[in-house]
Amino acid sequence: MSDSAPGNGGAAFADAGDGTRAVRAGLPDPVKYEPTLPGPVFAAHFHLPGDPTGPYTYGRDENPTWTLLERAIGELEAPGREGAETLVFASGMAAISSVIFSQLRAGDAVVLPSDGYQVLPLVRAQLEAYGVEVRTAPTGGDAQLDVLDGAKLLWIETPSNPGLDVCDVRRLAEAAHARGALVAVDNTLATPLGQRPLELGADFSVASGTKQLTGHGDILLGYVTGRDAGTMAAVRRWRKIVGAIPGPMEAWLAHRSIATLQLRVDRQNATALKVAEALRERPEVSGLRHPGLPGDPSHKIASQQMRSFGCVVSFTLPSRARADRFLDALRLVDAATSFGGVRSTAERRGRWGGDAVPEGFIRLSVGAEDPEDLIADLLRALDESAD
Repeated sequence: MSDSAPGNGGAAFADAGDGTRAVRAGLPDPVKYEPTLPGPVFAAHFHLPGDPTGPYTYGRDENPTWTLLERAIGELEAPGREGAETLVFASGMAAISSVIFSQLRAGDAVVLPSDGYQVLPLVRAQLEAYGVEVRTAPTGGDAQLDVLDGAKLLWIETPSNPGLDVCDVRRLAEAAHARGALVAVDNTLATPLGQRPLELGADFSVASGTKQLTGHGDILLGYVTGRDAGTMAAVRRWRKIVGAIPGPMEAWLAHRSIATLQLRVDRQNATALKVAEALRERPEVSGLRHPGLPGDPSHKIASQQMRSFGCVVSFTLPSRARADRFLDALRLVDAATSFGGVRSTAERRGRWGGDAVPEGFIRLSVGAEDPEDLIADLLRALDESAD
């Protein structure tokens, strides 16, 4: 991140609460008659007489709008941490790819989750084509420990998507570092308000900003926050090579949206727990998962490393037909993929074919609707969809 746009958020609010930090994150020092958050900078090139010694030279390398957003995300992911760096990308997969492909070479080994995001099998195929050994293990039970020896990178997704399993990041990071491996954590579902992977020992925190970070379902965005400038230099180089950069309008919208992150997270996550408690009482619902439920298999570990438990609830209905009828009967929940938006969404994940889930498996993303209205809609849809 450039030093040319000083901000009043980072050091001044390092010890502030989540709401204060989110509202102030990444803002530049105030300038009389100028907006608090400057508008997006649309520029492919910049005035560049003489030697190129300034921070902004060409639009694929840097942009002032990115700088402010990167500072904002860094203040949320790694408040007060010296040396941490954040880079933004065109999508969550661009961010994921930047870490994986910048850190691995032919002959290296990487550990990926076997129950993670459904695009990871495509990443696996590409890595293997490049001569990288790919090992997989499920998220639950810290199963990655059994396949760490000799690995260069451990990739963790916790909570996992869509199964919502949780692993012990501290334990895994210590074990991986003892074996000489780097550790990256996909923090998409938790957001930096729910979990800070760098504080838990990870080298990288990676996320899709498309989801709850920005929360309105209207932009694609990704980011990487790393603890070490050396490893982040390789990530930056990868972004430059592949050009996986966000547009300035998307970056500006993301920064604007972060101001309400704490409000949205508090509302959505609290409602998600209420939804899970209501669904727990339904006999046709099985396999109910939410890390905030005291009886959930992941609750103990989640409580030790997470400050909130996310807005996603997963469960299974008896059949594909029942799940489809349930989704069709919903009035306040949109049928859509993705998660984290202020409007609740749900889908039958088996329709994509990439997740090892039952045909009746539902991933529900809880929005910012009134909890009572949302729960009533879900229970009504369950009633109407009964055989």
